[in-house]
Amino acid sequence: MPRARAAVHGLFFVSGAAIGTWTSRIPAIKTDLGLSDGRFSMALLGIAAGAITGMAIVGRLIDRYGSFRLMVPTGIAMGIVLQLPAYAAGLPALALSLFLFGVVHGSLDVAMNANAVVVERRYGRPIMSAFHAVFSVGGFAGASAGGLLAQAGAGPRATFAGVGAVLLLLSLISARWATRDRPPPAEASHPAGDGLRRRRFAPGVLFLGLLAFCCLVGEGASADWSSVYLRETLGSSPGLAAAAYAAFSIMMTAGRFAGDRLAARLGPVRLVRCCGGLAGAGLGVSLLAGHPLAGVAGFGLFGAGLSCIIPQVFSAAGHRDPAQAGRSLAVAAGVGYTGFLAGPVLIGGLAELVTLSRALLAPAVLALFVALAAPALRPPSRTAGEPVPAATGGEPG
Repeated sequence: MPRARAAVHGLFFVSGAAIGTWTSRIPAIKTDLGLSDGRFSMALLGIAAGAITGMAIVGRLIDRYGSFRLMVPTGIAMGIVLQLPAYAAGLPALALSLFLFGVVHGSLDVAMNANAVVVERRYGRPIMSAFHAVFSVGGFAGASAGGLLAQAGAGPRATFAGVGAVLLLLSLISARWATRDRPPPAEASHPAGDGLRRRRFAPGVLFLGLLAFCCLVGEGASADWSSVYLRETLGSSPGLAAAAYAAFSIMMTAGRFAGDRLAARLGPVRLVRCCGGLAGAGLGVSLLAGHPLAGVAGFGLFGAGLSCIIPQVFSAAGHRDPAQAGRSLAVAAGVGYTGFLAGPVLIGGLAELVTLSRALLAPAVLALFVALAAPALRPPSRTAGEPVPAATGGEPG
């Protein structure tokens, strides 16, 4: 089991590092191809379209063949498709390469979370948050490696080749250690006549996806608007403005490393209730205060609050019905991912109407909504004698 857990950690790191490395070389690729901001944004849509496509396809395949058979090939492919954008000769080729990158990344996201649910179930206690923390560490490592190689004069091709080789090696090691799960027969999970096996995914999963959407709206808004808010609205220095998103990222990573112990102690419902309240109140109060230092602190509290929610939402979706864990995770991840894409756009539109400081209250309100809706993470009622899924934690409230 420790090796199986380490294998999932490795693939979460691969996923985060691939994204981090790509983002670090965006300026160079944009300059090499001579693309304007508008034309380059069209290419970036390829990642979003590909990720949503991959998530939509891979869920059913996981339920049919098991997460291991999908996780390992997509993990290996991640190090390969990372190379493609560096060889694009123009906008159409770049958009296609990013679409393929998105397909593999979205598929890996669902498959590794499904395998994480299997490992968590066998451990019998919450371990999901640490996986997502490793994703954040991978993103930082990939961005740092890309930045250092760029500083040393390496081009995107050399950068992606070097990082891709490391990712390929990590994926192969993870393939040797990963747990080889087999999906449970639908008849065993849903006795004939209960009506559940005719559903495309487990009940309540769409609402869990909505909660993920609310959180990822906040993540996307923080990434794109936190520094702008401090710099242009509050008049802070460039360095202090950059500290807002740094505080958000650091606190989110730290919160995820602490999340499993908190989930075991509090249970998922109480943990999400507390985290949603912390995120909403922390950001909301800082926006009302209107001071640069309060802004940095507010985004830090916002990151700490959001940190544990997505892992708990994905864990709840995956455990809700083992026979349909892949489809359930695909739905939750797909709906949530649209929030990450839509968040910056929604905040920008609201800012045009009511100012940026008021627009940023929207993610705070959504976080408070998640806190109120936390009971949705409670496992559905079971018939007498039916085992309760492991790793849901105690549920004191």
